[in-house]
Amino acid sequence: MTAQSANPLDLLRARLHTAVVGDILDTLGLTHQFLPPEIRAVDPDRVMVGRAMTVLEADCASDRLGHQPGVDSFGMMFRALDSLQPGEVYICTGSSPRYALWGELMSTRAQALGAAGAVLDGFHRDTRGVRALDLPVFSMGSYAQDQRLRGRVIDYRCPIEFGNGVRVESGDVVFGDIDGVVIIPAAQLDEVVELALAKVDGEEQVRSMIEAGGSTEKIFEETGIM
Repeated sequence: MTAQSANPLDLLRARLHTAVVGDILDTLGLTHQFLPPEIRAVDPDRVMVGRAMTVLEADCASDRLGHQPGVDSFGMMFRALDSLQPGEVYICTGSSPRYALWGELMSTRAQALGAAGAVLDGFHRDTRGVRALDLPVFSMGSYAQDQRLRGRVIDYRCPIEFGNGVRVESGDVVFGDIDGVVIIPAAQLDEVVELALAKVDGEEQVRSMIEAGGSTEKIFEETGIM
């Protein structure tokens, strides 16, 4: 199977991993594509591949619960969530890490819509319920504090930027596994996958050379892979 004969998203999921994709992005001059290392898989065995549906959060302050006519306690969050298309990843940033940005009911809705996962620049809650669903979620960890009095979604399907300088556009590819989350610009997807597949094949060759007793220095001089 090659990048030309299969869907590149399927190839990412089946044959690649974030480390090799990150290496290829580096060679293409795209050296700031990994999200902050604190953002990890809730279930480390899950792999997430999908198109970004970007969401912008912001802090706010309220001293009471309750719905005021014409005022949405969560800003645009419900509209953003309901707009998810099959294969998309809900990916948000913009708030401080003082409350949870995601929970079991949001996961349930996203899964029902056919979403590919969620990536949160902050915390999730309802961990047992989130893990029980068939939806990969990546976050900074679990924390039960609600966002209702503390945060709002202020825009979605807009460009967003994480604190380490990674910019994400709607439609970019979000690839997450046990080693982190990397963003592949939509325009570079086919090239990145093709080069990453070739590197994986090369790494298999290098592994065989090491097992046969070759020195890492000489192998690297010969192959450029290590």
